[in-house]
Amino acid sequence: MTITTKNKHEQLIQLVDQYTVAKNRFETPISGLILNRWEAPTQAHSNILDASLCLIAQGKKQVILGEESYIYDAEHFLFTAIDLPVISQIITATPEKPYLGIILKLDPYVLAKLMLEAHVPFKHSTEDKKGLAVGELPHELTDAFVRLLQLIQTPDDIPILSPLIIKEILYRLLMSPQGDRLKRIAATGTNGHRIIKAIEWLKQNFFKPMSIDELANSVGMSLSSFHQHFRDITSMSPLQYQKRMRLTEARRLLMTEDLDVSSASVQVGYESLSQFSREYKRFFGMPPSEDLKSF
Repeated sequence: MTITTKNKHEQLIQLVDQYTVAKNRFETPISGLILNRWEAPTQAHSNILDASLCLIAQGKKQVILGEESYIYDAEHFLFTAIDLPVISQIITATPEKPYLGIILKLDPYVLAKLMLEAHVPFKHSTEDKKGLAVGELPHELTDAFVRLLQLIQTPDDIPILSPLIIKEILYRLLMSPQGDRLKRIAATGTNGHRIIKAIEWLKQNFFKPMSIDELANSVGMSLSSFHQHFRDITSMSPLQYQKRMRLTEARRLLMTEDLDVSSASVQVGYESLSQFSREYKRFFGMPPSEDLKSF
């Protein structure tokens, strides 16, 4: 790490640290930019990770997608091009050196538009198609995020300058070694783009009965191709994706909305309470009633 890069990284730590004092989460006035702080390692928990670019100014985190584990730190970034149900855990954090995280939400359609505007080269590939990846953090991205966070101190500049810096960040991401993976998903007309449309439908309708045939047809794919590309990108089948979204939302309802187990199961689309409890225990390690008590 060069002196200049080290200085930029120290600036990044300082900025995130000052904005997150006494809070675990800070939704900044910059649209889609969220800062996190944890002063101790956390338990693994299930959540929906929005399409986003994630940086760590300080600390270390693990994200599990399906059967695969991804670990990243201050020298790496993580991105997901689509919303994914994952298991996350902060694994390095102390009161003296808290975990300091940065999340910038991504819009695949903005990425596709940027690819067209900037004539970003794109080629089809048979390489890994997963919608989540970890890459080495280039100093250009660190510098851009420092400038973006500094805008919080001058709120009048945010409407004009933040879109320009975010556009630079997206361009840097697209041109990084991991960019090809993102391009294959975001580019209009690709199978990855069609899977994005299917996932958008699932996000809005996960509590409804689902016909895989109809969903595949709605995005213009054959059933076999839809299954294959969905699993390539998300590491799970459409039904598994729907189930994880249902269970994750049910746990949120139980923990934050004061719903009872039966009401939560119905609200996320389960017709059988016993099936809900069985699948909840299999996914979270304990029945919903016990999980709620321990919480």
